[in-house]
Amino acid sequence: MSGDTLKILLAMIGYMLIVIGIGLYFAKRAQANSENYFLGGRSLGPWVAAMSAEASDMSGWLLMGLPGVAYWCGLADAAWTAIGLALGTYVNWLIVAKRLRRYSAVAGDSITIPDFLSNRFHEKKKVILGISALFILVFFTVYAASCFVTCGKLFSTLFGTSYHSMMIAGAIFVLIYTFIGGFLAESASDFMQAVVMVIALLTILILGTTAAGGLGNVIENAAKIPGYLSLISQATPVTDAAGVQQAAAGAPLFGEAGSYGFLTIISTLSWGLGYFGVPQVLLRFMAIRKEGELKNSRRIATVWCVISLTAAVVIGVIGRVLFPTEAGLATASGAENVFVVLSQSLLPAVLAGVIMAGILAATISSSDSYLLIAASAVSKNLYEGILKKNNADDKKVMNLSRTMLLLITLVGIVIAWDEDSVIFNIVSFAWAGFGATFGPVMLFSLFWKRINRQGAVAGMLSGGIMVFVWNLLLSPLGGIFSIYELFPAFVISCIVIVVVSLATEAPSSEIEKEFDLAAGRQAID
Repeated sequence: MSGDTLKILLAMIGYMLIVIGIGLYFAKRAQANSENYFLGGRSLGPWVAAMSAEASDMSGWLLMGLPGVAYWCGLADAAWTAIGLALGTYVNWLIVAKRLRRYSAVAGDSITIPDFLSNRFHEKKKVILGISALFILVFFTVYAASCFVTCGKLFSTLFGTSYHSMMIAGAIFVLIYTFIGGFLAESASDFMQAVVMVIALLTILILGTTAAGGLGNVIENAAKIPGYLSLISQATPVTDAAGVQQAAAGAPLFGEAGSYGFLTIISTLSWGLGYFGVPQVLLRFMAIRKEGELKNSRRIATVWCVISLTAAVVIGVIGRVLFPTEAGLATASGAENVFVVLSQSLLPAVLAGVIMAGILAATISSSDSYLLIAASAVSKNLYEGILKKNNADDKKVMNLSRTMLLLITLVGIVIAWDEDSVIFNIVSFAWAGFGATFGPVMLFSLFWKRINRQGAVAGMLSGGIMVFVWNLLLSPLGGIFSIYELFPAFVISCIVIVVVSLATEAPSSEIEKEFDLAAGRQAID
């Protein structure tokens, strides 16, 4: 190992020790009871709630996946995705946060998303609870796998070591950290990691722009690639049978610009719809200590999101200008290392190590959320809520949670085993799953009194199943079916909820009174 590589490693180890220290600090409070472990006792302040929500949501794909898409095929896909996410962030904090904070307390003081949905409809047989928990378990396991892929790519690129060994090491670290600290440690460290992430992005953005000769020079060079800087077409790299981009005379080869039509733009913007259904963000709404602090959280979260997403997209473009034919970036999967390559090239070793900690920060901040929520789906919702019917011993619930953390990690490692996995694609599938399964039912549950249990069940099943059907069966057909699966699945779920709810019995007067209470009562402190 070279001297520079050792410095990078030491800087990253120092960061990891700080993160572990946060976990240990909060360990005692986390172990007090399951509510503290899973929701932090509803004690988050506005800054921690906002920053931890965004950090846990963005994950390693913000620093690797999104710049990789921009590097590989230009602005269109990356920019419309970023715009959709920024709009979704703002609207979610604006219309969902306050109502969910209030309603989750009214509906049996719910501490998980499946708890809330089940309590919202006064379930006795807990069908919604079971469906919610199973979908969360499936999609968060896939999400965790994307984080493990990030760890493997990051460390294997930095240190020239085996992808598989580094991926497993990253998974073990995240598992131990989540095991110790629970939600409070996760949220506190996510706040710190959100700061590290945005500093890392802005540092590479500024240094990369300078190294490329200024923003004007970046634009001039990138514009030479057909469709690269367009928002209505996209660049088409010329690749061989193995997916490796070809080059001639020291320049990468591109074909004619591909079309990027109106329907594709709408489907890409639909990334923003996912926010209404992602549990790691919705839980922050439920966990904030005072409803009145949500306005500040919304502003903080939106500003952070806009800055980070913009920087990530532009970094991909800068990388294409500075390293047009870099061997390690010559495939769609390899292009996701552009942030790593830029960091190593533009910074001294120690500072590069700190910046690399930004990627590690993004990965940890997401994967600990994913593991914790997936484990809670089994222990709190399936075990305590269904099998033991709310009579489970709290200690047994927490022990089962830790067992599930281990099992979910193992399954995530299996999913992440393919080192050619594209982080962006894995995340997009899981994001669509959450958005279509929980987004529509969450919005209708919060804002439509007439929705009933039958409509909620039908909407969740139709949305979640359609994500699989569209991605695996319809999308390969091409044409109109090539759009992002979240959009059609979300629309279908909404239609099914309305049709089934209106075709079946109206909710009970008790449920309607509770809805009115949540809609009009004073803020809960």
